Amino acid sequence: MFCYQCEQTSQGKGCQVIGVCGKDEHSATLQDLLIHVLKGVSQYAHRAARLGARSADVDVFTIEAIFATLTNVNFDEDTLAKLVYKACAMRDAAKKLYEQAAALIYEKVEVVEGPAQFEPAREREHLLAQGRAHLISIALGNGEGERKNLEELIVYGLKGVSAYAYHAMMLGSSAPASYATIHEVLNALTEKHSAEELLALALKVGELNFNVLEQLDRAHNETFGAPTPTPLRIHPVKGKAILVSGHDLHDLYQLLLQTEGTGINVYTHGEMLPAHGYPKLKAFKHLVGNYGGAWQDQEKEFAAFPGAILMTSNCIQQPHKSYIGRIFTINAVQWPGVVHLEGTDFSPVIEAALQAEGFAEDGPDETILTGFGHAAVLGVADKVIEAVKSGALKRFFLIGGCDGARSGRDYYTELAEKVPQDCVILTLACGKFRFNKEQFGTLGGLPRLMDMGQCNDAYSALKVAQALAGAFECGVNELPLSLVLSWYEQKAVSILLTLLWLGVRNIRIGPTLPAFLSPAVIGLLNKGYNLMPTTTAEADLAAILA
Repeated sequence: MFCYQCEQTSQGKGCQVIGVCGKDEHSATLQDLLIHVLKGVSQYAHRAARLGARSADVDVFTIEAIFATLTNVNFDEDTLAKLVYKACAMRDAAKKLYEQAAALIYEKVEVVEGPAQFEPAREREHLLAQGRAHLISIALGNGEGERKNLEELIVYGLKGVSAYAYHAMMLGSSAPASYATIHEVLNALTEKHSAEELLALALKVGELNFNVLEQLDRAHNETFGAPTPTPLRIHPVKGKAILVSGHDLHDLYQLLLQTEGTGINVYTHGEMLPAHGYPKLKAFKHLVGNYGGAWQDQEKEFAAFPGAILMTSNCIQQPHKSYIGRIFTINAVQWPGVVHLEGTDFSPVIEAALQAEGFAEDGPDETILTGFGHAAVLGVADKVIEAVKSGALKRFFLIGGCDGARSGRDYYTELAEKVPQDCVILTLACGKFRFNKEQFGTLGGLPRLMDMGQCNDAYSALKVAQALAGAFECGVNELPLSLVLSWYEQKAVSILLTLLWLGVRNIRIGPTLPAFLSPAVIGLLNKGYNLMPTTTAEADLAAILA
């Protein structure tokens, strides 16, 4: 195997024996093979789309299959093998669609080469051998390093886009234009391109991600109401309990409906914390608070949780044996040895929670705030603008992104703690767990720390930045705004590409730079956007405030 798609990849270069995340060689190989076959699907789907023909089945499957290759989503070898075979069937369906559309307008049918011609072996070992022929390391070893690294940057951006599109689909939202662009980009990756052309294609993925994030934001707000600032408990209450981690608010809502009146309290974990800001979700009285969330504490938190655990999407590494009997996964999320559910019948989770001991007593009554979506922040824009104009508010810091277990992430805690009192901190995604329980006080009647939500809510931060730039009649880069981002997996890659597409400069990213970006590519991004690695909290803060 060879995998370098996440920040914690072995030695900062690539996992070659087993993934740091727990992914084994077979699962990694089948994921790579699945991406190869999906390129073949898109070769035909893209050609069909240009002729005005599309298949909702092909589009939806493409999103679901790409999402299955995201870090910590699906490590089940049998499921991944089935996805490879289904992808071949979808490729054949897309081919037929293309040929029929071409026949209708008397266009000559193109003979499509490359991934479109792949035929899977029926025996597992032979299928794995086919997958090994497409390992990233082969291209890197053939002197194609820079081109392959750029192609992987684009693929990882698409993986992030697909995660956001998947969550939108769970809420019934569909965007044919986005599907068409995904097919266009995957098709382009079967062709030879220069480094400059590949960078342009990466920015196209950034634009695509912006549109998908907007679609997801609209779906969240239309379904659950616009988030409002809301205090929530960070310690448990007495009683039976279910912990929900991941990102999917639709699954949380279904669980809340099914547990109403059962005496079970529901807790959020990690990226589900922002759920408490949505009116339709916080209306459930048994959604009682948040439990833990920092990546480095997850194994300890899950092992100590005295109830059932529901995982809705990628948020943890493979489950530890200490809680494996109490954890359930849903839909695309699947790991070996873990009870997997299809659909939204959560009876097994509820039964497990009722059989568990639950919490014996209430914890301290401490709360933190969440719910600062773009509607809430822009609702007090007059106060914000006046504070900036008067000099009371000197600068905004956006400190957010993914969390992870590798050392060096205490940088974000230290940075947040050292931000001057005349500055406001905006945060989102699970990186906020490095500092979101600290007391930052207020500034001009506004909280100095504003939790804008999940990584899925990155659109809120973009919307606020654009609105402030409009209010001050300047560009985003002229705002008193500094972006210091943490990354772990591919959704962070897609958000970075969106920021670059928007032309945002002077972004700091850490705790390490991606292994899939060669020094030459880093140099291009630094030259074009002044993208830079984090150093120390003290040095970076001094440079920002200089």
